[in-house]
Amino acid sequence: MNKFEEKTISSKSIYNGKVVKLQVDDVTLPNGKLSKRELIKHPGAVAIIPITKENKIVLVEQYRKPLEKSIVEIPAGKLEPGEKPESTAIRELEEETGYTARNVTKLTSFYTSPGFADELMHIYFAKDIEKLEVPPAMDEDEFVEILELSLDEARKLVEEQRIHDAKTIYAILYLEMRELL
Repeated sequence: MNKFEEKTISSKSIYNGKVVKLQVDDVTLPNGKLSKRELIKHPGAVAIIPITKENKIVLVEQYRKPLEKSIVEIPAGKLEPGEKPESTAIRELEEETGYTARNVTKLTSFYTSPGFADELMHIYFAKDIEKLEVPPAMDEDEFVEILELSLDEARKLVEEQRIHDAKTIYAILYLEMRELL
C-alpha cells in the first residue's frame, strides 16, 4: 500500500466526449479527511520527432483553441482503441506531414498533466523520413502548415514562444543532448 494513496469512495461521470472523459471522485485522503478530485480520462497520445535526410525537423503549426493561438509542434495524435503507439506515431506523421518512416524508435513516455489527467504521451524518433507520393487525408477538422527547420531555427521559436508545449520542447532538448543535428 502506498502511504499517499487516496481511496475512492465514489465516482461520478460528468462528461463522455470524443477525446476525453470527465469524472469527479470523492476520496479519503491519507489523513482520513474527505476531498473531491476532478479527473480527465484520456486514451493516451503519441508524438514523433521526424528528421529529414537534410537534417531538418518536420513540425506542424496549428491553432490550439484552449490557448487561443497557433503554436508549432512535433506531429502528434490520440491513440485509437487497440492501436499500438508505434503505429499511431507513423499514422500521425503521414496524416499531418505527408512523410513516412520505415523505422521509428521509442524514446520515452510521460504523463502530461498528472494533477488532473491520466494522459500518457509516448515519444518516438524517426530519422531519414521520406515524402509520400500520395499522403493520406488529414482529419476534416485539422488545419496545419508544415515547417522544416534546423535545430537553431527551432530553438529560436522556443525563445519566441511559438514552440510552447512540453512534447516539442522535449524533442528539441533531446536532439541537443544527443547532438543528432
